[in-house]
Amino acid sequence: MTFLALGSPAGLLVSVKAETGNETQMTIFHARGLSLTLAPLIAAGLICLSSSLAAADDPDPAAPKGAAVTVLKAAKSCFANIVEVSGTIIAREETQVRPERMGLKVAEVMVDAGDSVTAGQVLARLNLPEGGQITVQAPVAGVISASTASVGAMAGAKGEALFSIIARGEFDLVGMVPTRDIAKLQVNQTARIKVIGAGEVDGRVRRLSTTVEPNSQLAQVFVGVTTPRRLLVNSSGRAQIRTGQSCGVAVPLTAILYGTAGTVVQVVRRARVETRRVETGLMSAGQVEITSGLQEGDIVVARAGALLREGDPVRAVTASADAK
Repeated sequence: MTFLALGSPAGLLVSVKAETGNETQMTIFHARGLSLTLAPLIAAGLICLSSSLAAADDPDPAAPKGAAVTVLKAAKSCFANIVEVSGTIIAREETQVRPERMGLKVAEVMVDAGDSVTAGQVLARLNLPEGGQITVQAPVAGVISASTASVGAMAGAKGEALFSIIARGEFDLVGMVPTRDIAKLQVNQTARIKVIGAGEVDGRVRRLSTTVEPNSQLAQVFVGVTTPRRLLVNSSGRAQIRTGQSCGVAVPLTAILYGTAGTVVQVVRRARVETRRVETGLMSAGQVEITSGLQEGDIVVARAGALLREGDPVRAVTASADAK
């Protein structure tokens, strides 16, 4: 700022030149009748005003300046506790069908493998050695899983069965689970099963093993399959059994850092980065349950990274609902 006071026949001229940023302001006061003793007071007031304007244009030098980071608030969410069982589809109960006598010959075959049958339905007619015929009937309703019957072939009470029937068309998914998951499972828990070639079907836990395989420490689980669809024995499937749910604070998986120091998230507090060590729980749809180390409402860096360190100044930018 430049101050100049000039005397003139008309009075006192006071000129103040102030520079603010890239602009220069010139103010001239025509102080008619003012004495020279008042001129310095006027100039001092203008200097204070100019200094205030210049200070308003400058940002607070104490405020931290740093990189812009996307943040979000830690919020509560509920997670389903799921136990997965991978295994094979088997017939729950398979019945072998043979004639009661020996030395018979197949005269006519009435069904093929894959056919559904009812209890008492005639499956084949057999010729007796002394003449005449007898019939072979299905002892239970179900699905013919295999057949060796062919016209002219010998049949008897011993040897290979003429027909195998999956009783009532009931199947199980039998698989192995770690011992830590056996304690979570109970008979009659519902399941959703993906069967290769058959899509998704409903199921229910039917039986749990009472022993554990010593080398692998895995236990056997039988999940009953409920579906009118025709399933293929020995096809692969995977069951998801819901054993409960847990509700707590959650953050996106991208907010988690794993390292030698443990599992951490980066929190923004007072415009600076704080590193918080956390314990994680269940995971679902890209969200992770935080069981300790974080509170609801904490401002968390949405995409944590090694470039941010403890105490770094940052400018927080709240993530939009779509970004979450």
